[in-house]
Amino acid sequence: MSDSPAAPSPYEVLGVRRDASHDELRRAYRRLLRETHPDTGGTAAAFQAVQQAWELVGDPEDRARYDRGESAGVDDVLGESAGGGFSATFHATHGSSRGATVRARSYGHPGGRSRERFLGLMREWMGRGTDDRDPYDPALVRSAPREIRQLLAVALAEEATARAVTGLGIGFTIWNDVAVHPSTDAKIDHIVLGPAGLFAIRSADWGGPVKLAKGEVVGASIDPDEEPFHDLYHAAKSFGRQAGVRFTGYIIVVPDADLDVPFDVVRRGRLTGSMLVRRSLLPRVLRDGANAAGRESVDRAFELRTRLQEAVRFV
Repeated sequence: MSDSPAAPSPYEVLGVRRDASHDELRRAYRRLLRETHPDTGGTAAAFQAVQQAWELVGDPEDRARYDRGESAGVDDVLGESAGGGFSATFHATHGSSRGATVRARSYGHPGGRSRERFLGLMREWMGRGTDDRDPYDPALVRSAPREIRQLLAVALAEEATARAVTGLGIGFTIWNDVAVHPSTDAKIDHIVLGPAGLFAIRSADWGGPVKLAKGEVVGASIDPDEEPFHDLYHAAKSFGRQAGVRFTGYIIVVPDADLDVPFDVVRRGRLTGSMLVRRSLLPRVLRDGANAAGRESVDRAFELRTRLQEAVRFV
């Protein structure tokens, strides 16, 4: 079971309320074991998810620890240290880089809009009179509706990608949380300009395994009507027309554990060359180029950077 905030909670996997009795949990677990077993028409992944959910909440003591946010789960996404908390860790996300090597120029606030929306919905869900509670408390996050947890997962994903690409060095420029057009709510998570070209990037975390199928990203947690690559493509094309730039490639970045292969490439159609990439591999992809025909000259890169600086507006 994924540690991502976007992943289904054990209660959601078992199909019971959070306040279900132990007997209700046990009955749901036994029923789902039969339904998801590969020998009875289920899948190995679903069968394993049911078993992992039971391991987290099947024992009353384990369940109490999970509900308090003490067992492995969303708090471990950030590598939380003993005595730390979501808020303390988040505040350190963009810590000082003094003493480090020269880093890429980075503009905007990665994950900023997703974080604001998460906080707004979280406080609304928590209700009045709870302003003194930490909205990043692991126990609260775990008990929140999944659509709220997904916003937190997206914010974390965008911040993690921003940290990865700022280490690329002085030859790269990054713009984060870029507005596509004043008349729409669409945005591009990251625009990266480097020697290998200009890339539009989406940082995603659907809380479980994903893969490419017929030129799109698919997975159990992705809505069948969602088209991540096409949405990124259309957002980038719209922004490119306004800015007078053309993107070299389109990349969707996911947590390493959610992709069985290091990367996968769209082979056909107008999105040919677009890449689904593990986050740890992204810096190498941006250095080498994703479907890049050639490397940008210094003069061309300077011209593109000037156009982008004039055109970029942040959400």
